[in-house]
Amino acid sequence: MPLLDDRAATRRLLDRFGFGPRPGELDSLAAGGFAAACQQVLAQTPDTTPLPNLGAEPPAISKKASAAERKQRQKTLRGQQVTAAQWWLDRMAGTASPLPERLTWFWHGHFATSVQKVRSARLMLHQNQALRGLGGGGFPALAKAMIVDPAMLLWLDGQQNKVGAANENLAREFMELFTLGVDRYTENDVREAARALTGWTVNRDAMTSSLAPKRHDNGSKTVLGITGNLDANQFVDIVLNRPDSPRFVAGRLWFRLVSATPPAADVLNRLVAGYGPQQSIGGLLRAVLAEPAFRDPATTLVKQPVEWAAGLMRALGVQPSKLPVTQLEAGLRGLGQVPFEPPSVGGWPAAQAWLTTSAGLARLHLAQLVAGHADVSHITSAAAAGKALGVDTWSQRTTTALAGLTGAQLVAMAACAPEYVVSQ
Repeated sequence: MPLLDDRAATRRLLDRFGFGPRPGELDSLAAGGFAAACQQVLAQTPDTTPLPNLGAEPPAISKKASAAERKQRQKTLRGQQVTAAQWWLDRMAGTASPLPERLTWFWHGHFATSVQKVRSARLMLHQNQALRGLGGGGFPALAKAMIVDPAMLLWLDGQQNKVGAANENLAREFMELFTLGVDRYTENDVREAARALTGWTVNRDAMTSSLAPKRHDNGSKTVLGITGNLDANQFVDIVLNRPDSPRFVAGRLWFRLVSATPPAADVLNRLVAGYGPQQSIGGLLRAVLAEPAFRDPATTLVKQPVEWAAGLMRALGVQPSKLPVTQLEAGLRGLGQVPFEPPSVGGWPAAQAWLTTSAGLARLHLAQLVAGHADVSHITSAAAAGKALGVDTWSQRTTTALAGLTGAQLVAMAACAPEYVVSQ
Protein backbone atom coordinates (compact mmCIF):
# COMPACT_ATOMS: atom_id res chain seq x y z
CA MET A 1 0.00 0.00 0.00
CA PRO A 2 1.19 3.59 -0.56
CA LEU A 3 2.17 5.31 2.67
CA LEU A 4 1.84 8.90 3.80
CA ASP A 5 5.08 10.86 3.64
CA ASP A 6 6.70 11.88 6.91
CA ARG A 7 4.97 15.26 7.11
CA ALA A 8 1.50 13.89 6.41
CA ALA A 9 2.11 10.99 8.81
CA THR A 10 3.23 13.44 11.51
CA ARG A 11 0.10 15.50 10.96
CA ARG A 12 -1.93 12.33 11.43
CA LEU A 13 0.04 11.54 14.57
CA LEU A 14 -0.81 14.95 16.01
CA ASP A 15 -4.48 14.48 15.12
CA ARG A 16 -4.89 10.93 16.41
CA PHE A 17 -2.59 11.04 19.43
CA GLY A 18 -3.56 14.59 20.32
CA PHE A 19 -5.95 17.25 19.08
CA GLY A 20 -3.99 18.57 16.14
CA PRO A 21 -1.01 20.93 15.97
CA ARG A 22 -0.52 24.29 17.61
CA PRO A 23 0.98 27.04 15.41
CA GLY A 24 4.38 25.91 14.14
CA GLU A 25 4.17 22.52 15.86
CA LEU A 26 3.72 20.45 12.71
CA ASP A 27 6.73 22.01 10.98
CA SER A 28 9.04 21.52 13.96
CA LEU A 29 7.94 17.97 14.71
CA ALA A 30 7.95 16.80 11.09
CA ALA A 31 11.45 18.15 10.50
CA GLY A 32 13.00 15.24 12.39
CA GLY A 33 11.03 12.56 10.57
CA PHE A 34 8.06 10.43 11.55
CA ALA A 35 9.97 7.96 13.75
CA ALA A 36 11.44 10.76 15.86
CA ALA A 37 8.04 12.44 16.07
CA CYS A 38 6.53 9.23 17.40
CA GLN A 39 9.19 8.93 20.08
CA GLN A 40 8.66 12.52 21.13
CA VAL A 41 4.88 12.18 21.35
CA LEU A 42 5.00 8.86 23.20
CA ALA A 43 7.35 10.36 25.78
CA GLN A 44 4.80 12.99 26.82
CA THR A 45 3.61 13.01 30.42
CA PRO A 46 0.56 14.78 31.87
CA ASP A 47 1.08 18.45 32.63
CA THR A 48 0.61 19.70 36.15
CA THR A 49 -2.26 22.14 35.62
CA PRO A 50 -4.08 22.24 38.98
CA LEU A 51 -7.70 21.21 39.24
CA PRO A 52 -10.24 24.02 39.23
CA ASN A 53 -11.65 25.08 42.58
CA LEU A 54 -15.27 24.04 42.35
CA GLY A 55 -16.04 24.75 45.97
CA ALA A 56 -17.99 22.40 48.19
CA GLU A 57 -20.75 20.26 46.77
CA PRO A 58 -24.09 21.70 47.89
CA PRO A 59 -25.77 19.59 50.59
CA ALA A 60 -28.55 17.22 49.66
CA ILE A 61 -32.01 18.72 49.56
CA SER A 62 -34.62 17.45 52.02
CA LYS A 63 -38.11 16.52 50.95
CA LYS A 64 -39.35 19.69 52.64
CA ALA A 65 -37.06 21.99 50.66
CA SER A 66 -38.68 24.88 48.82
CA ALA A 67 -38.68 25.31 45.07
CA ALA A 68 -36.21 28.17 45.48
CA GLU A 69 -33.81 25.98 47.46
CA ARG A 70 -34.00 23.23 44.87
CA LYS A 71 -33.39 25.71 42.08
CA GLN A 72 -30.36 27.19 43.85
CA ARG A 73 -28.83 23.76 44.40
CA GLN A 74 -29.34 22.90 40.74
CA LYS A 75 -27.74 26.20 39.74
CA THR A 76 -24.69 25.51 41.91
CA LEU A 77 -24.26 21.99 40.54
CA ARG A 78 -24.67 23.28 37.02
CA GLY A 79 -22.06 26.00 37.55
CA GLN A 80 -19.57 23.44 38.85
CA GLN A 81 -20.18 21.22 35.85
CA VAL A 82 -19.56 24.06 33.40
CA THR A 83 -16.37 25.06 35.20
CA ALA A 84 -15.08 21.49 35.07
CA ALA A 85 -15.79 21.18 31.35
CA GLN A 86 -14.11 24.51 30.60
CA TRP A 87 -11.05 23.45 32.58
CA TRP A 88 -10.71 20.23 30.60
CA LEU A 89 -11.22 21.95 27.25
CA ASP A 90 -8.52 24.45 28.24
CA ARG A 91 -6.13 21.54 28.81
CA MET A 92 -6.97 19.94 25.48
CA ALA A 93 -6.51 23.19 23.57
CA GLY A 94 -3.45 24.49 25.39
CA THR A 95 -1.32 21.64 26.70
CA ALA A 96 2.15 20.99 25.34
CA SER A 97 1.59 17.28 26.10
CA PRO A 98 -1.62 16.37 24.26
CA LEU A 99 -1.24 12.58 24.28
CA PRO A 100 -2.19 12.19 27.98
CA GLU A 101 -5.25 14.37 27.36
CA ARG A 102 -6.22 12.40 24.26
CA LEU A 103 -5.92 9.17 26.24
CA THR A 104 -7.96 10.67 29.07
CA TRP A 105 -10.61 11.58 26.52
CA PHE A 106 -10.49 8.08 25.06
CA TRP A 107 -10.91 6.44 28.45
CA HIS A 108 -13.72 8.84 29.35
CA GLY A 109 -15.62 7.48 26.34
CA HIS A 110 -14.58 3.90 27.12
CA PHE A 111 -15.43 3.89 30.84
CA ALA A 112 -18.28 6.25 29.98
CA THR A 113 -19.69 7.96 33.07
CA SER A 114 -22.09 10.91 33.02
CA VAL A 115 -22.54 13.77 35.44
CA GLN A 116 -26.24 13.70 34.56
CA LYS A 117 -26.70 10.77 36.94
CA VAL A 118 -23.63 11.14 39.17
CA ARG A 119 -24.78 14.69 39.96
CA SER A 120 -21.32 15.81 41.04
CA ALA A 121 -18.71 17.61 38.96
CA ARG A 122 -16.27 17.02 41.81
CA LEU A 123 -16.59 13.27 41.49
CA MET A 124 -16.33 13.50 37.70
CA LEU A 125 -13.08 15.44 38.03
CA HIS A 126 -11.84 12.89 40.56
CA GLN A 127 -12.46 10.16 37.98
CA ASN A 128 -10.92 12.33 35.27
CA GLN A 129 -7.69 12.58 37.25
CA ALA A 130 -7.61 8.81 37.73
CA LEU A 131 -8.04 8.26 33.99
CA ARG A 132 -5.22 10.73 33.31
CA GLY A 133 -2.85 9.30 35.88
CA LEU A 134 -3.39 5.64 34.98
CA GLY A 135 -4.49 5.81 31.35
CA GLY A 136 -1.02 5.50 29.84
CA GLY A 137 0.24 2.69 32.05
CA GLY A 138 -0.98 -0.86 32.61
CA PHE A 139 -4.63 -1.59 31.90
CA PRO A 140 -5.08 -3.80 35.03
CA ALA A 141 -4.37 -0.87 37.38
CA LEU A 142 -6.76 1.34 35.44
CA ALA A 143 -9.51 -1.29 35.39
CA LYS A 144 -9.17 -1.93 39.13
CA ALA A 145 -9.40 1.78 39.84
CA MET A 146 -12.47 2.21 37.66
CA ILE A 147 -14.46 -0.68 39.10
CA VAL A 148 -14.47 1.00 42.53
CA ASP A 149 -14.34 4.60 41.32
CA PRO A 150 -16.95 6.67 43.20
CA ALA A 151 -18.48 8.20 40.07
CA MET A 152 -18.60 4.82 38.34
CA LEU A 153 -20.26 3.20 41.36
CA LEU A 154 -22.96 5.88 41.36
CA TRP A 155 -23.36 5.73 37.57
CA LEU A 156 -23.85 1.95 37.46
CA ASP A 157 -25.62 1.53 40.80
CA GLY A 158 -22.66 -0.15 42.47
CA GLN A 159 -23.45 1.48 45.81
CA GLN A 160 -26.80 -0.34 45.79
CA ASN A 161 -25.12 -3.71 45.35
CA LYS A 162 -25.21 -5.65 48.62
CA VAL A 163 -25.33 -9.20 49.86
CA GLY A 164 -28.74 -10.74 49.32
CA ALA A 165 -29.74 -8.07 46.80
CA ALA A 166 -27.03 -8.00 44.18
CA ASN A 167 -27.27 -5.32 41.48
CA GLU A 168 -25.87 -6.61 38.18
CA ASN A 169 -25.34 -3.35 36.27
CA LEU A 170 -21.65 -2.81 36.98
CA ALA A 171 -20.70 -6.47 36.56
CA ARG A 172 -22.46 -6.73 33.20
CA GLU A 173 -21.15 -3.49 31.71
CA PHE A 174 -17.65 -4.11 32.98
CA MET A 175 -17.47 -7.33 31.00
CA GLU A 176 -19.46 -6.34 27.93
CA LEU A 177 -18.36 -2.75 27.36
CA PHE A 178 -15.09 -2.30 29.22
CA THR A 179 -13.08 -5.52 28.99
CA LEU A 180 -14.47 -8.46 26.98
CA GLY A 181 -17.18 -7.55 24.50
CA VAL A 182 -20.54 -9.04 23.62
CA ASP A 183 -21.23 -12.76 24.08
CA ARG A 184 -18.02 -13.44 25.98
CA TYR A 185 -19.75 -14.37 29.26
CA THR A 186 -22.94 -15.99 30.50
CA GLU A 187 -25.81 -14.64 32.56
CA ASN A 188 -24.58 -16.78 35.43
CA ASP A 189 -21.20 -15.07 35.16
CA VAL A 190 -22.99 -11.73 35.54
CA ARG A 191 -24.88 -12.89 38.63
CA GLU A 192 -21.78 -14.31 40.25
CA ALA A 193 -19.66 -11.28 39.35
CA ALA A 194 -22.27 -8.98 40.88
CA ARG A 195 -21.90 -10.92 44.14
CA ALA A 196 -18.13 -10.36 44.00
CA LEU A 197 -18.73 -6.63 43.69
CA THR A 198 -21.14 -6.30 46.61
CA GLY A 199 -20.44 -3.99 49.53
CA TRP A 200 -18.91 -0.89 47.96
CA THR A 201 -20.20 2.45 49.20
CA VAL A 202 -19.49 6.06 48.23
CA ASN A 203 -18.66 9.03 50.45
CA ARG A 204 -19.57 11.97 48.22
CA ASP A 205 -18.01 14.64 50.45
CA ALA A 206 -14.66 12.85 50.75
CA MET A 207 -14.82 11.64 47.11
CA THR A 208 -13.91 8.12 48.20
CA SER A 209 -15.29 4.63 48.00
CA SER A 210 -14.86 1.88 50.57
CA LEU A 211 -15.89 -1.70 51.18
CA ALA A 212 -18.48 -2.21 53.92
CA PRO A 213 -17.80 -5.79 55.12
CA LYS A 214 -21.36 -6.37 56.31
CA ARG A 215 -22.69 -5.56 52.83
CA HIS A 216 -20.24 -7.85 51.01
CA ASP A 217 -21.13 -11.39 49.97
CA ASN A 218 -18.41 -13.65 51.38
CA GLY A 219 -19.76 -16.83 49.81
CA SER A 220 -18.09 -18.86 47.09
CA LYS A 221 -18.65 -17.57 43.53
CA THR A 222 -17.76 -18.89 40.10
CA VAL A 223 -16.95 -16.36 37.38
CA LEU A 224 -15.76 -17.45 33.93
CA GLY A 225 -14.87 -20.85 35.32
CA ILE A 226 -12.87 -19.63 38.34
CA THR A 227 -14.27 -20.41 41.80
CA GLY A 228 -13.51 -18.78 45.13
CA ASN A 229 -14.55 -16.14 47.64
CA LEU A 230 -14.01 -13.54 44.94
CA ASP A 231 -13.81 -9.78 45.49
CA ALA A 232 -13.52 -6.83 43.09
CA ASN A 233 -9.78 -7.15 42.43
CA GLN A 234 -9.99 -10.89 41.87
CA PHE A 235 -12.91 -10.42 39.52
CA VAL A 236 -10.90 -7.94 37.45
CA ASP A 237 -7.93 -10.31 37.33
CA ILE A 238 -10.14 -13.16 36.12
CA VAL A 239 -11.69 -11.06 33.38
CA LEU A 240 -8.41 -9.55 32.17
CA ASN A 241 -6.77 -12.97 32.03
CA ARG A 242 -9.26 -14.09 29.40
CA PRO A 243 -7.73 -14.08 25.88
CA ASP A 244 -10.72 -12.07 24.67
CA SER A 245 -9.76 -9.08 26.82
CA PRO A 246 -6.51 -7.96 25.12
CA ARG A 247 -8.15 -8.32 21.73
CA PHE A 248 -11.14 -6.28 22.86
CA VAL A 249 -9.08 -3.45 24.37
CA ALA A 250 -6.77 -3.30 21.35
CA GLY A 251 -9.76 -3.21 19.03
CA ARG A 252 -11.43 -0.38 20.93
CA LEU A 253 -8.32 1.77 20.92
CA TRP A 254 -7.86 1.13 17.18
CA PHE A 255 -11.50 2.09 16.59
CA ARG A 256 -11.09 5.47 18.27
CA LEU A 257 -7.53 6.40 17.26
CA VAL A 258 -7.05 4.80 13.84
CA SER A 259 -10.12 3.62 11.95
CA ALA A 260 -13.76 2.67 12.37
CA THR A 261 -12.90 -0.38 10.28
CA PRO A 262 -11.73 -3.20 12.60
CA PRO A 263 -8.07 -4.21 12.25
CA ALA A 264 -7.30 -7.27 10.12
CA ALA A 265 -6.59 -10.48 12.04
CA ASP A 266 -2.82 -10.24 11.57
CA VAL A 267 -2.83 -6.60 12.61
CA LEU A 268 -4.85 -7.38 15.74
CA ASN A 269 -2.39 -10.14 16.62
CA ARG A 270 0.50 -7.68 16.43
CA LEU A 271 -1.39 -5.14 18.53
CA VAL A 272 -2.05 -7.76 21.20
CA ALA A 273 1.64 -8.72 21.13
CA GLY A 274 2.55 -5.08 21.73
CA TYR A 275 0.03 -4.91 24.58
CA GLY A 276 1.87 -7.89 26.04
CA PRO A 277 1.47 -9.88 29.27
CA GLN A 278 1.63 -6.65 31.28
CA GLN A 279 -1.29 -5.25 29.25
CA SER A 280 0.66 -2.07 28.61
CA ILE A 281 -1.23 0.83 27.03
CA GLY A 282 2.09 2.36 26.02
CA GLY A 283 3.10 -0.88 24.33
CA LEU A 284 -0.22 -0.97 22.51
CA LEU A 285 0.25 2.62 21.28
CA ARG A 286 3.72 1.79 19.97
CA ALA A 287 2.29 -1.20 18.16
CA VAL A 288 -0.39 0.98 16.57
CA LEU A 289 2.20 3.41 15.25
CA ALA A 290 4.29 0.57 13.83
CA GLU A 291 1.41 -0.63 11.66
CA PRO A 292 1.54 0.37 7.97
CA ALA A 293 -2.23 0.92 8.18
CA PHE A 294 -1.58 3.91 10.45
CA ARG A 295 0.20 5.57 7.51
CA ASP A 296 -2.26 4.38 4.88
CA PRO A 297 -3.86 7.43 3.19
CA ALA A 298 -7.16 5.52 3.09
CA THR A 299 -7.28 5.17 6.89
CA THR A 300 -9.34 8.24 7.66
CA LEU A 301 -11.27 8.97 10.84
CA VAL A 302 -14.11 11.40 11.47
CA LYS A 303 -13.20 13.69 14.36
CA GLN A 304 -15.52 13.64 17.33
CA PRO A 305 -16.98 17.11 18.00
CA VAL A 306 -14.85 17.79 21.09
CA GLU A 307 -11.72 16.64 19.24
CA TRP A 308 -12.60 18.90 16.33
CA ALA A 309 -13.38 21.91 18.52
CA ALA A 310 -10.31 21.48 20.74
CA GLY A 311 -8.14 21.10 17.65
CA LEU A 312 -9.54 24.26 16.09
CA MET A 313 -8.97 26.27 19.26
CA ARG A 314 -5.50 24.76 19.54
CA ALA A 315 -4.64 25.75 15.97
CA LEU A 316 -5.89 29.30 16.42
CA GLY A 317 -4.52 29.89 19.91
CA VAL A 318 -7.95 30.38 21.47
CA GLN A 319 -8.49 29.54 25.13
CA PRO A 320 -11.90 27.86 25.53
CA SER A 321 -12.63 29.47 28.90
CA LYS A 322 -12.22 32.91 27.33
CA LEU A 323 -15.14 32.26 24.96
CA PRO A 324 -18.73 33.12 25.95
CA VAL A 325 -19.54 30.06 28.00
CA THR A 326 -23.16 29.75 26.98
CA GLN A 327 -22.28 29.93 23.28
CA LEU A 328 -19.45 27.41 23.56
CA GLU A 329 -21.61 24.94 25.43
CA ALA A 330 -24.52 25.48 23.06
CA GLY A 331 -22.20 24.77 20.14
CA LEU A 332 -20.93 21.51 21.60
CA ARG A 333 -24.41 20.48 22.65
CA GLY A 334 -25.65 21.21 19.15
CA LEU A 335 -22.93 18.91 17.84
CA GLY A 336 -24.03 16.24 20.32
CA GLN A 337 -20.99 16.04 22.58
CA VAL A 338 -20.24 17.77 25.89
CA PRO A 339 -17.42 16.65 28.23
CA PHE A 340 -18.64 14.65 31.22
CA GLU A 341 -21.99 13.94 29.54
CA PRO A 342 -21.77 10.76 27.43
CA PRO A 343 -25.28 9.69 26.38
CA SER A 344 -24.99 6.18 27.83
CA VAL A 345 -22.59 3.68 29.34
CA GLY A 346 -21.70 2.77 25.76
CA GLY A 347 -20.18 6.20 25.23
CA TRP A 348 -20.51 8.37 22.14
CA PRO A 349 -21.09 7.28 18.55
CA ALA A 350 -18.39 7.45 15.91
CA ALA A 351 -17.70 7.93 12.20
CA GLN A 352 -20.61 8.99 9.98
CA ALA A 353 -22.88 9.61 12.98
CA TRP A 354 -21.24 13.02 13.38
CA LEU A 355 -21.80 14.10 9.76
CA THR A 356 -25.49 15.01 9.84
CA THR A 357 -27.00 18.14 8.32
CA SER A 358 -27.92 19.56 11.73
CA ALA A 359 -24.41 18.87 13.02
CA GLY A 360 -22.99 20.68 10.00
CA LEU A 361 -24.87 23.87 10.86
CA ALA A 362 -23.90 23.66 14.54
CA ARG A 363 -20.28 23.10 13.51
CA LEU A 364 -20.29 26.21 11.36
CA HIS A 365 -21.74 28.34 14.16
CA LEU A 366 -19.13 27.07 16.61
CA ALA A 367 -16.33 27.58 14.08
CA GLN A 368 -17.51 31.17 13.59
CA LEU A 369 -17.47 31.71 17.35
CA VAL A 370 -13.90 30.40 17.69
CA ALA A 371 -12.56 32.19 14.60
CA GLY A 372 -14.22 35.41 15.73
CA HIS A 373 -12.13 35.34 18.93
CA ALA A 374 -8.83 34.55 17.20
CA ASP A 375 -6.28 36.72 15.43
CA VAL A 376 -6.83 35.60 11.84
CA SER A 377 -5.99 38.87 10.10
CA HIS A 378 -3.05 37.19 8.35
CA ILE A 379 -5.22 34.43 6.87
CA THR A 380 -6.24 35.79 3.49
CA SER A 381 -6.25 32.69 1.27
CA ALA A 382 -7.26 29.04 1.26
CA ALA A 383 -3.58 28.09 1.38
CA ALA A 384 -3.05 30.26 4.45
CA ALA A 385 -6.10 28.72 6.10
CA GLY A 386 -4.73 25.27 5.35
CA LYS A 387 -1.39 26.15 6.90
CA ALA A 388 -3.11 27.46 10.03
CA LEU A 389 -5.22 24.31 10.38
CA GLY A 390 -2.54 21.82 9.39
CA VAL A 391 -4.15 20.90 6.06
CA ASP A 392 -1.65 20.72 3.21
CA THR A 393 -4.07 20.57 0.28
CA TRP A 394 -7.74 21.28 -0.33
CA SER A 395 -9.91 19.52 -2.89
CA GLN A 396 -11.05 21.52 -5.89
CA ARG A 397 -14.54 21.66 -4.38
CA THR A 398 -13.27 23.07 -1.10
CA THR A 399 -10.97 25.51 -2.88
CA THR A 400 -13.93 26.82 -4.83
CA ALA A 401 -16.04 27.15 -1.68
CA LEU A 402 -13.30 29.13 0.07
CA ALA A 403 -12.60 31.43 -2.85
CA GLY A 404 -13.16 35.09 -2.07
CA LEU A 405 -13.37 34.60 1.70
CA THR A 406 -10.96 36.16 4.18
CA GLY A 407 -10.31 36.31 7.90
CA ALA A 408 -12.74 34.75 10.34
CA GLN A 409 -15.23 33.83 7.62
CA LEU A 410 -12.54 31.98 5.66
CA VAL A 411 -11.23 30.15 8.72
CA ALA A 412 -14.70 29.11 9.88
CA MET A 413 -15.59 27.69 6.48
CA ALA A 414 -12.22 25.93 6.19
CA ALA A 415 -12.71 24.36 9.65
CA CYS A 416 -15.97 22.82 8.41
CA ALA A 417 -14.44 21.41 5.21
CA PRO A 418 -14.10 17.61 4.92
CA GLU A 419 -10.30 17.88 4.88
CA TYR A 420 -10.41 19.23 8.44
CA VAL A 421 -13.50 17.53 9.88
CA VAL A 422 -12.12 14.16 8.82
CA SER A 423 -8.64 13.34 10.10
CA GLN A 424 -6.69 12.51 6.93
